[in-house]
Amino acid sequence: MDRLFVDTNVFLRFLTNDDPAKAKRAENLFREAVRGRVRLVTSLLVMAEIVWTLESFYRIEKSGIASSIRKILNTPSLDCPEGPLLLEALDLYVDQNIDFIDAYHAVHAREQGLTRVVSYDRKHFARVPWLEVVEP
Repeated sequence: MDRLFVDTNVFLRFLTNDDPAKAKRAENLFREAVRGRVRLVTSLLVMAEIVWTLESFYRIEKSGIASSIRKILNTPSLDCPEGPLLLEALDLYVDQNIDFIDAYHAVHAREQGLTRVVSYDRKHFARVPWLEVVEP
């Protein structure tokens, strides 16, 4: 079975349908994965790029972005090694209204057994119940 890395732009064409021909080809690729004919792989950075692009360029609300990322991460035959952490980060991103990257860092820190973060950004990290924010 083929294993293919899927880049940000393929997901974006599918999610936005801003280029219908490319969106259809992306949809066909994802259907092949669902059918088990191909194994897809992506990464944390691809997911972060999707979030950033949907927020900044397409002006989609956080809840809609989170829904799209969840659908991607739950696609059969699609692997994203950081997937479980990303799903948790999506909850923080929406529920605590913090930047996606900060949400991921908070979940990652907790996964590493860390309860303090060194940052000048109190605005977002202070909304995370398990983190204490300290300045250097």
